[in-house]
Amino acid sequence: MLIGSETCERNKAPILAVLREELAACTRVLEVGSGTGQHAVYFAAALAQLIWQPSELPESLPALAERIRLEGGANLLAPVELDVLADPWPVTSVDAVFSANTLHIMGWSAVCEFFRGAAAILARPGVLCVYGPFRFDGRHTSESNVAFDQWLRQRDPASGVRDFEALDRLAQQRGLTLAANHAMPANNRTLVWRMA
Repeated sequence: MLIGSETCERNKAPILAVLREELAACTRVLEVGSGTGQHAVYFAAALAQLIWQPSELPESLPALAERIRLEGGANLLAPVELDVLADPWPVTSVDAVFSANTLHIMGWSAVCEFFRGAAAILARPGVLCVYGPFRFDGRHTSESNVAFDQWLRQRDPASGVRDFEALDRLAQQRGLTLAANHAMPANNRTLVWRMA
């Protein structure tokens, strides 16, 4: 039986609306942290011009691979094992990297490596899209995000809702420039950086 996420079901349509716009000129996308695979199946089916490459950590790969096998279309590749700490990443060149609800789960050193790895495999021009909750000017965007951040940090002190400004500095250090900051449902954002 496939594992599902209600959050993925709720947010997939709003994220797709952003990806249609931001990935319009792209042909090959790496999704970092594909989780249950619900996003990968849905986005690949809706964005038929893209070759969608899902990825996950080793322990989550079998369940992801099973969903892709059962529900994936021709443009959805078999998932690859990817730890953002790896150097180099196992994917050599894409023109887009997408990740949803991952940066607040990773430790800060892994977040830094996420930007390193993404920049290293992005073709020019390239786009990096990241979905999730973020803080701006050191402040949360909602009380629910405050509670979520506290829960994350109690579970793992290295995790937590990330400051947009710190992420943007990491992106700039890797040659990425902020191109869009999309408001999303449930107090989330989709941040888009581009590499010329």
